[in-house]
Amino acid sequence: MDLGLKDRVYVVTGATRGLGNAAARELTADGAKVIVSGRDEKSAADAASVLGPNAVGVAADNADPRTPARLIAAAREHFGGFDGILVSVGGPPPGFAADTTDEQWTAAYESVFLGAVRLARAAAAELGDGGVVGFVLSASVHEPIPGLTISNGLRPGLAGFAKSLADELGPRGVRVVGLLPSRIDTDRVRELDALSADPEATRAANEARIPLRRYGTPEEFGRTAAFLLSPAASYLTGIMLAVDGGMRHGF
Repeated sequence: MDLGLKDRVYVVTGATRGLGNAAARELTADGAKVIVSGRDEKSAADAASVLGPNAVGVAADNADPRTPARLIAAAREHFGGFDGILVSVGGPPPGFAADTTDEQWTAAYESVFLGAVRLARAAAAELGDGGVVGFVLSASVHEPIPGLTISNGLRPGLAGFAKSLADELGPRGVRVVGLLPSRIDTDRVRELDALSADPEATRAANEARIPLRRYGTPEEFGRTAAFLLSPAASYLTGIMLAVDGGMRHGF
């Protein structure tokens, strides 16, 4: 199936590792051109180098108000266009309500929430018919994840913003989509498992709750993201797609 990605231009934030990187890999593999961003200049350059000539790395922090304009300008400068954005950002620190500080909440709000809102607004102002705004969110949109209190507080609000944005941009032919990963086998998830007294037992218990009985691979997430961002998904907007192997049992 041809997803229609050849020569389309996307910005993918938080793309030096994890889920953002997985999405960027699949986009470029299908012929798209991608600006990959990360906080560290060397990491961004290294990630783009691995992806090949259709990727350019830009050092940028999602929390910086200047970042949206810089990334969209980079897309136009290097590849002559801008067709969509996937907003991904490293998860906030783990912790329970009593353990998290005002400083942690503020930093996470600036990066995870307000940074994503700014990126989406800037992209929306630049995109035309066929454009797409995507968010990498979390299964915590539907059900809180123990020990991830800050994420549990911020991700559902961002999903609500995405749904509102889909209503506003739909008449212009611009789509808005969200991805809700659960146990995808990334460094982040392995780090979270390692916080338990017995990481192997924790992983086994999580896998037992997943109908497919395993964690997902970054490649599986990346392929799903590439499809949702592609013209092949042209009638999908306002959706929050769980990428979780069936872990969420509700409708």
